[in-house]
Amino acid sequence: MNNVRKAGLVIKPHAPSVESILKDLVGYFEGRGIACVLEDVAARKLGRPGGLQRADVAAASDLVVVLGGDGTLLSVAHHAAQAGVPVMGVNLGRLGFLTEIPVREATLTLDRFLAGDASLISPRWLLEAKTRGAASFCLNDVVVTKGAVARMIELAIGIDGKEVATLKADGLIISTPTGSTAYSLSAGGPILHPLVPAIVLTPICPHTLSFRPLAVPSTSTVGVRLLTGGEEVHLTLDGQRGGALVRDDTVEIRKAPFELHLVTSPRRNYYDLVKEKLGWAE
Repeated sequence: MNNVRKAGLVIKPHAPSVESILKDLVGYFEGRGIACVLEDVAARKLGRPGGLQRADVAAASDLVVVLGGDGTLLSVAHHAAQAGVPVMGVNLGRLGFLTEIPVREATLTLDRFLAGDASLISPRWLLEAKTRGAASFCLNDVVVTKGAVARMIELAIGIDGKEVATLKADGLIISTPTGSTAYSLSAGGPILHPLVPAIVLTPICPHTLSFRPLAVPSTSTVGVRLLTGGEEVHLTLDGQRGGALVRDDTVEIRKAPFELHLVTSPRRNYYDLVKEKLGWAE
């Protein structure tokens, strides 16, 4: 049996029916003697004091339940992974590759997880991106891309200290297998099963059409140096965090030293999920 004494609850505040679903889950946990750790916006919805900032919920919990879409889960995934706390996503959004559990299956999944069903845990490794001496972590992808009105940018790509290519493109996506069904897929990258030990490099609108997506071992260190000056260029992690890059800035990307324990559905496997979300059965 999993020893869960405190359950964190993170929400997408404007999702349909989120308040009633939140109340139901709080009742579920408290009825089992499990204290609820609410992020501040969730606490306000229930009229309770003492809500935490989203970034602090995982460290104060033994399990985090996300009510929302993949973006909501991505906002807490790196905090939960560093704290060693599993995350379960209940889908109140649209696509939901990460928040894969429908509302109607939430308590069934929690029953199985709390009873100690280890088969529900899908280990997902993260990327560490280091630039200017500062390290950040992400579950899906690291993206280097031009600004809205900028011209094509030029990037030098190295693998384990060896120069591999110079890319002229709108940008470059470096993704985990988990992130392979996100931005990378939209840019023509391959779908990788979460257990495949590879990092995917996917160019965005490359000038040279022969520059295709590349998968390298997950033990690799990928270096991306910006060769272009005088243009607006962004570094983005999981589509949510990041900053500006200037000429000769280098981003070093490698597998993070920890992983996320994602609680998955007891009623479908990864291939069922891909088939459902991408409409392969239609």
